[in-house]
Amino acid sequence: MDYIKKLVKKYEDEVIEIRRDLHKHPEVGFDLDRTSKKVADKLKELGFEVKTNIGKTGVVGLIRGDDSGATIALRADMDALPMNESTDLDFASVEEGKMHACGHDGHTAILLGVAMVLAEIKDELKGNVKLIFQPAEEGPGGAEPMIEDGVMKNPEVDAIFGLHIWLEIDAGKVGVKTGPLFASIDEVDIKIKGDSAHGASPHQGVDAIAAAAEVINSLQSIVSRKINPIDSAVVTIGKIEGGYVRNVIADKVNLEGTVRALNSEVRKQLEEEIYKKVKNISSASDADYEIEYRHLYPPLLNDEEMTDLVKNNAIEVMNSENVIDVEEPTMGGEDFAYFLKKVPGTFFLLGGRNEEKGITASHHNTHFTFDEDIIVDGVEIMIRSVLDFLERNE
Repeated sequence: MDYIKKLVKKYEDEVIEIRRDLHKHPEVGFDLDRTSKKVADKLKELGFEVKTNIGKTGVVGLIRGDDSGATIALRADMDALPMNESTDLDFASVEEGKMHACGHDGHTAILLGVAMVLAEIKDELKGNVKLIFQPAEEGPGGAEPMIEDGVMKNPEVDAIFGLHIWLEIDAGKVGVKTGPLFASIDEVDIKIKGDSAHGASPHQGVDAIAAAAEVINSLQSIVSRKINPIDSAVVTIGKIEGGYVRNVIADKVNLEGTVRALNSEVRKQLEEEIYKKVKNISSASDADYEIEYRHLYPPLLNDEEMTDLVKNNAIEVMNSENVIDVEEPTMGGEDFAYFLKKVPGTFFLLGGRNEEKGITASHHNTHFTFDEDIIVDGVEIMIRSVLDFLERNE
């Protein structure tokens, strides 16, 4: 394993340079032509079997060891966010309205660092390693299209690991958690339809604003009164549009919300309660309604055995005092969850915060960056976990 550490260190500067190049030239969603080409070209250079345009602009690299062994997959997301950057980094984004504000540039660079090391130890592998470079994690979601395009087949994937650079954890530390780590994400659009009238004669119309206000207030009671208190859930109406002028009864109001849960049963219950509340309040207000409910990412559920495997290897890299058992999941979403619905695996958090270096901005912040010293830790944990898994399953 000292040999692995030396190999990881050997490629540190190149991996950091890749991260900076990706950060300087961010791409959003599925529009990842430059990023995908850079990834594919590097994998080909390293001797991987490479497939492109998987899930639109996804890239897959396969390195074969002992074909009689298992196949482990590792995943990195490649996309940036549609926002302007406010950092003073030498490699700040040169693309207007695009920024790597969630660490995906680091995820991609780390996985390419893993590829560099794997290429050197190919003959020692007890099975196959599939590297998945995914588009559109920030939306509309690239994991599911890649799965539909067969990314988990040929050869069949037996388990999968992924990581997220996490600014709520200090650099030099790693967070792991069995079970739910990220919430499901659903979206709801609600239209309340009334009948307009003069503001001085509300009895001659049906006030969509009044009905919408009741709907909003009622939806807030779902989590507090319909969901078991030991279960976590969120129903948030984040946008409301309605009305014309102060003296006209509005005939329509549009509401937009996000709905989140940590297990599938609560997720289903939230949807049912939202439909019930909207229907009943609209009926009582003599209003009509329409609901568009979109299921996005499922809850991310880490496998216990795979989490323990990664935890043990993280301890080898970081020492036990720097490997944290995450107590509380986040209500944010992550479409790595789709992969975990197919095979056992785990998703862990690589701390990136460093107050001494002034690196404290949260994810999706215009000042976001992370401590690049963590990159080698991410590469080494991944490599060690891959070798451990393949040895256990040879």
